[in-house]
Amino acid sequence: MTEQEVPANEAKDRTDNRKPPFSEAFKKFIVADWAPYGDTPPERLAAADWTAARQEALREAFPGATMVLPAGPYKVRSNDCDYRFRPHSTFAWITGLGEDREPDAVVVVSPTGTVLYFRPRCPRTDEEFYASSRYGEMWVGQRDSLAEMTSRTGLECRDIRELREDLTGVADLLVVRESDPEVTSLVDELRGGEDERDAELFQTLSELRLVKDSFEIDELRRACDATRVGFEAVGRELPRAAATPRGERWVEGIFALHARHLGNAVGYDSIVAGGDNANTLHWIRNDGDLAPDALLLLDAGVEVNSLYTADVTRTLPVGGRFSEAQRRVYETVLAAQTAGIEACRAGNAFTAPHEAAIRVIAEFLAEIGVLPCSVEESLSPEGGQHRRWMVHGTSHHLGLDVHDCAHARRELYRDAELRSGMVITVEPGLYFKSTDLLVPEEFRGIGVRIEDDILITDGDPVNLSEAIPRHIDEVEAWLAALQG
Repeated sequence: MTEQEVPANEAKDRTDNRKPPFSEAFKKFIVADWAPYGDTPPERLAAADWTAARQEALREAFPGATMVLPAGPYKVRSNDCDYRFRPHSTFAWITGLGEDREPDAVVVVSPTGTVLYFRPRCPRTDEEFYASSRYGEMWVGQRDSLAEMTSRTGLECRDIRELREDLTGVADLLVVRESDPEVTSLVDELRGGEDERDAELFQTLSELRLVKDSFEIDELRRACDATRVGFEAVGRELPRAAATPRGERWVEGIFALHARHLGNAVGYDSIVAGGDNANTLHWIRNDGDLAPDALLLLDAGVEVNSLYTADVTRTLPVGGRFSEAQRRVYETVLAAQTAGIEACRAGNAFTAPHEAAIRVIAEFLAEIGVLPCSVEESLSPEGGQHRRWMVHGTSHHLGLDVHDCAHARRELYRDAELRSGMVITVEPGLYFKSTDLLVPEEFRGIGVRIEDDILITDGDPVNLSEAIPRHIDEVEAWLAALQG
């Protein structure tokens, strides 16, 4: 990585140790003889046709208010090196901007319109062009002009350096506090303190995203299709991963390669868990070997460029064939998932898929003799003993975030009914740790989860990720075909 030469006037300097001065001769030479910028407007964002309705819905929720939604700044990875930028999901939803657009930007939704504030590119005669590691074209590439960003988003655009002046004196200001501390401090300063309705704004932005529009559903389909390609690549590579030390990391890398090639990135840290590691629910260390007779639990999703992500789990036999014990556990989880998907119908409670799935799980646990009570007692609010082997829930909303709409009120999320246009996961599992002495020995060390992304409609549920096989015979045939 090249060292960053930051000009003295850079507002966000973090070190003074690496700023060699520029000579006057260099300053004159560097700005000369550049081709002019093209005059062809950039392609309009596909999401731009949908954002006006989203902005209007927000205005209706807060009549008369001016709402400030920052994209957020870069986040430090270590010292003066940042993580790759991803805008805050509320900003992305309102503007339609995805990928790495646009650090330090702010969108303001007021009763009279919507304005996007960002740092437009400077003339090549400015020091920022060659000296700013944050905004300079030499460092981060050619940035949009105000006119180009307007063409791209359909929004009125202004320079971010005008934000303070434009917000000064505005009544009834609200801000998404979690996005950018500097912008939050500015809003608090201008209005004379915090406003408890900021939390309501953030909550409402989650609730407005519970039901997806047609654009969002199409993007989630694309994310699932890209995820299918990633899973196919993993299937082809399983023999090599099993023969490679830390084979879990090999699998992680193969999937991430396709996520970056087909989309923006992975939608979350991939869980690549071989053997007993599958019984650690959020196993993201991914540093284990893959034994040929073990199962691999792969929980991964591609985030497409618009930032909508898939969330899919498959449990695969590393050697290509399930053992009898693995098959029995897998068939139970598949039956639980099938029951859960069938319950994904408009008008059913959000909890209906979980209740349907967990009953299948509890009945199996009773059958193998590990449940210390009746199925009904375990499923009662006073019981829950089955949760020793499946402690998590079965479903969550999916969209711009893998756990989408998480800040919605409980009565509109967990305690609500499913509605057409919602997209949720269905992901039951069984986790038999190798150290669990209650479990029959043949099942110890087996962990299975199967997860798909389900669109709620006015009729039957639609499995957006169904192209990735999940039935045992199909999985074994699929792996055999991929590996030739």
